[in-house]
Amino acid sequence: MTPVINARVIFNSVPEGYPEPGKTTVYDTTQTIDLDTAPLNGGVLLKILEVSIDPYLRGKMRAPIEKSYSPPFTLGEPIDSFAVAVVVRSEKEGFKKGNHVYGILPTEELRILNNKHNLPWSVYVGAAGMPGKSAYMAWKEYSYAKKGETVYVSTGAGPVGSTSSSFSSHRLLSSPQTPFVLVIQLAKQSGCRVIGSAGSDDKVTFMKECGADVAFNYKTESVWDVLEREGGLICSYWDNVGGDTLDAALEFAKIGGRFIECGMISGYNTGGAVIKNILHVVDKSLSIYGFVVFRLHEKYETQFYEEVPQLLAEGKLKYSEHVWEGLDKAGEAILAVQKGLNRAKAVVKVAQE
Repeated sequence: MTPVINARVIFNSVPEGYPEPGKTTVYDTTQTIDLDTAPLNGGVLLKILEVSIDPYLRGKMRAPIEKSYSPPFTLGEPIDSFAVAVVVRSEKEGFKKGNHVYGILPTEELRILNNKHNLPWSVYVGAAGMPGKSAYMAWKEYSYAKKGETVYVSTGAGPVGSTSSSFSSHRLLSSPQTPFVLVIQLAKQSGCRVIGSAGSDDKVTFMKECGADVAFNYKTESVWDVLEREGGLICSYWDNVGGDTLDAALEFAKIGGRFIECGMISGYNTGGAVIKNILHVVDKSLSIYGFVVFRLHEKYETQFYEEVPQLLAEGKLKYSEHVWEGLDKAGEAILAVQKGLNRAKAVVKVAQE
């Protein structure tokens, strides 16, 4: 077969603020691959179909000397994210041509997907992928929800930011590597009263469709005013924002309240956001649960795949997506997520099967 272009999104420079398409990340089409003859060396050749764009990617755009729970991207190399791919060729036991997989492509941590409910493959990088796992697993582990409690979910119509894929259209794998609306729905299933905030009126509408008792646009209404008016005392807070929103939640938290810390995007591109009310952790006897989702996989992953895809297929759990067509749009999608301009779970559709 004639070699085909193996397009990639390269990590080109460490950003000082927001990641800039064409500067921080560069779309590259100089590499080619022969799908019939490329040596597999006991591995598999994958064709990338769907790539997830999540807030945590900004944290990997850093210099190697800055330590974190996940390694930084390597300058000059393709960036990594969660993805669904189809097996083109395989020399790896258990992986056959036509299998769909989800996983970290530079390693062998891949999961074969059994899509018996015929969900779109993009759902497996969103509500049935890492964001969905984050919502489902952390809610089960840390919420201790009781009927009648008040729950506040910030950025309630965005994705919740283990396994990831490399941003190239094809990937050789050597043998020897949730959306917040789900939290709203899980809280409602637990019998809780739910307050949700997001950054657009469309997202507010979707939160209401998902059962939020109170939903508001934090760009047009003060979080502090709404929580004082509607919240009473917050029993559980799901946070992916940090900063002033976290401060407000601390101010209006109930004694003995639980805070589930999934992320703090308000400080990702600014060097961090100051928290002024942290003393309330002491005087209100609050429990703070920070988590990284892969640490919950062993306990909940089997249960997640048994339950969540079916509930999504039956419409008992709602989800929404904002899809960018083409790998060349990845840099644009990454920036949109960091600025909160995505309308729903951000996905880049790389290719059709």
